Amino acid sequence: MATIKDSVHDHIEIHGVAEELLDTPQVQRLRRISQLGTVGLVYPSANHTRFEHSLGVYHLADRALDHLGIEGNQAERVRGAALLHDIGHCPYSHNIESIIYRHTGKYHDEVHDLIDSGPVAQILADHGLNPDRIADLISGTGELGQLVSGELDVDRMDYLVRDAHHTGVPYGTIDHERLVRELRLVDGELVLDENNVQTAESLLLARALMNPTVYAHHVARIAKAMLRRGVKQLLASGKTNAEKLRRMDDSDLRVALRGCDETEQIARRLDDRELFKRALWTELDSVPGELLGAAHTEIERFEHDIAEAANVDHSEVILDVPDKPEMKESSSRVLVNGEVRTLAEQSTLVTALQQAQRDQWRMGVYAPPRVSERVGTAAVRVLGLDLDGTRIRDVRSGINARLDEFD
Repeated sequence: MATIKDSVHDHIEIHGVAEELLDTPQVQRLRRISQLGTVGLVYPSANHTRFEHSLGVYHLADRALDHLGIEGNQAERVRGAALLHDIGHCPYSHNIESIIYRHTGKYHDEVHDLIDSGPVAQILADHGLNPDRIADLISGTGELGQLVSGELDVDRMDYLVRDAHHTGVPYGTIDHERLVRELRLVDGELVLDENNVQTAESLLLARALMNPTVYAHHVARIAKAMLRRGVKQLLASGKTNAEKLRRMDDSDLRVALRGCDETEQIARRLDDRELFKRALWTELDSVPGELLGAAHTEIERFEHDIAEAANVDHSEVILDVPDKPEMKESSSRVLVNGEVRTLAEQSTLVTALQQAQRDQWRMGVYAPPRVSERVGTAAVRVLGLDLDGTRIRDVRSGINARLDEFD
């Protein structure tokens, strides 16, 4: 058994198949994948990695299995899946995952091809474990897959606490010990036991508060959008392909961006934190329906049109349209008077948080500071935005001091 000192969970004891998996190249690579990607440009101490997060997920899964009374090979499969659950992540974690998916058809939790051969497969076989069943658990398939990837998964329980700890933001603080202790399996569903509606609400509230403060902070979003632009240009240059890119680490990607003529400038900007600024920052109700959920080719067309209208180079305009707000945690299940109910059915807090999420949603258009006002004016016209005059002046000039916090 190996014991590892962790900044969040204190001492983590690694045993069984997980101890042997720990030193495989696939798991060690996670030391070189940042947990929060470009958020580190906002919160300098957010330098934790997917490796330590995976240890935390393993630890909470191990505790949950004990409370659920699950043992033997079934438990070993879950422990193995918990430690391996992030090995499919590409560089900078979720920041460029959508681009990888467009080229490979794989998200980070689709790992069958990554563990069906090599050292991981051999270790699993030595312990009598089927790699395909481990990969299924990682994708959330089956009764115990919910523990690794679901509304009440230990992944979310670890990253909220860990991200709050490393950014210094208190909103992600949850009672993860109670959450793990109160998990139950009822008719194949993972639920929280009686008298735990508030426990489930705490998970929902933590995620809702961390999103605008950390995960969707405007500076992190701008840097992420610039990184995505660079990755698209890198792939278009032919200097690498999506399969190779998928298995790079953060340093590999930065070196590749610096070494490519087409992406050298954007790499320098990211290195020096010379980021674009908000030319436009607008709310959900002001955005035409055709922009929401628009394909990446449509987004590129709008970027070209805005650049042409502003008389700037296309490379100086980035249009950032987030997905529509959703709150997966609201489908978490809790026992109430012996009946399994979703949190949305039981908690009035869910409705309020869903409205808050809509209120916090913003579409952005980004450009270098010297042309941002011109680009903002052109974007309002090209995108057909329904904005009142005061709001237009604010987003053009960037004088909204509250939104420029940490910029």
